[in-house]
Amino acid sequence: MRILIWHVHGSWTTAFVQGPHTYVVPVTPDRGPDGLGRARTFDWPASVIELPPERLRDAGIDVVVLQRPHEHDLVRRWLGRTPPMVYLEHNAPHGDVPDTRHPVADLPGDIPLVHVTHFNRLMWDAGGAETVVIEHGIVDPGPLWTGELPHAAVVVNEPVRRGRTTGTDLLPAFARAAPLDVFGMRTDGLADHLGLPLERCRSHELVQRDLHRAMARRRVYVHPVRWTSLGLSLLEAMHLGMPVVALATTEVVEAVPPGAGVVSNRVDVLTDAVRDFVADPLLARTVGEGARAAALARYGLTRFLDDWERLLKEVTR
Repeated sequence: MRILIWHVHGSWTTAFVQGPHTYVVPVTPDRGPDGLGRARTFDWPASVIELPPERLRDAGIDVVVLQRPHEHDLVRRWLGRTPPMVYLEHNAPHGDVPDTRHPVADLPGDIPLVHVTHFNRLMWDAGGAETVVIEHGIVDPGPLWTGELPHAAVVVNEPVRRGRTTGTDLLPAFARAAPLDVFGMRTDGLADHLGLPLERCRSHELVQRDLHRAMARRRVYVHPVRWTSLGLSLLEAMHLGMPVVALATTEVVEAVPPGAGVVSNRVDVLTDAVRDFVADPLLARTVGEGARAAALARYGLTRFLDDWERLLKEVTR
């Protein structure tokens, strides 16, 4: 198939484009939100091609993966027709929960809504739209964990702006348990914002190919996020063989089974767990091996691609 998909979520798309199809991503001269083109910081195969909007009518698109409400209108304008479509929702609803109505409920046509977690499916009001769940798949980075640094790794983008949503206010408590290395976009100035010395909270902005090895040098992964879908960084940390410490919110309780880490809504339980992992590298290694096994079993790439293959064949039949 030739699949039209916008470059919206680089990490998720990296897994999706590992399939057997041709993936067409729009590109505009400014490489803005509607035309970002091929990823520059992720490794995408040659089967991902970028085309300007004016060439999409003749691109032979078989199916479209929508990710934002306005893309439905872009399809009609740019393609001059409406091929089969699915709507992929990456996020948990934000605002008016649990009565948040999903945009796909008001789009014309029978467009299946694909959620990435069962929690999201439960919390969004999709009206009469068909809904399915295709859980995340991860391109396995390998068991890279060394844990040589007695630090905790955190991955979050824009922690200052996003604040309580990403648990930024909880970071000082974790910084008392272990030095934090916070990876992500726009993390500069985080220590000053939290009133922490740099030796307790350092910021790093790395491309994906360098991020995994840097994470894996840290003893433990901390996921302080209160409200999000299911952070791919958490699943990547588990694939790396890192023990994880996470809030018991949204889909985390499904993703992190016993033996893969510590999941709780009690901050004292979580900070004690960080201290235990930092103090005991053998414990960290053992639990990290459990985390990797659990992630491979549930969030492996083959299962993810097979699930999408079944859905795409169904909507284009």
